[in-house]
Amino acid sequence: MTFKTADLCDDHFDRVKVMQPGFMDFGGQIMFSGQVSTIKCYEDNSKVRQQLSTAGMGRVLVVDAGGSRRCAMLGDILAGMAVDNGWSGIVMYGLIRDSYEISQMPLGVKALGTYPLKSKKQDIGDIDVEISFGGVDIRPGDYLYADHDGIIISKNNLIPSNT
Repeated sequence: MTFKTADLCDDHFDRVKVMQPGFMDFGGQIMFSGQVSTIKCYEDNSKVRQQLSTAGMGRVLVVDAGGSRRCAMLGDILAGMAVDNGWSGIVMYGLIRDSYEISQMPLGVKALGTYPLKSKKQDIGDIDVEISFGGVDIRPGDYLYADHDGIIISKNNLIPSNT
């Protein structure tokens, strides 16, 4: 699948929401897309682990970690789990660690930055709820498209498959 977020914005201006800039690329795949699953959590990545242990089916996990800069919410073990379970990518409104290892994986990862300290594990957070960050509201089932230029969200699949 090939697309450009700039072209999707041009072609579907009235159907897309554009996330504010500030996310950096860390995964081995810069371009990724898929239907969205969401998590809302803060400094506890237990729900991230729980969701990435399920079949991804090409989806994108979008995590509202509150933009915290006090711990990493994703590392190489969870990113490897995402690859093994068929997730297309992860957008983290927070920090990650093990960035070199993640850069070698066939997975899209966008985050605010890196930090070596891991998060707490208290099983606190919500899966598949509406979240809001980067100037957009994101709902489970939306479609996310990410590339070098940024991240866009749509209620509908903008790239129908040929099957």
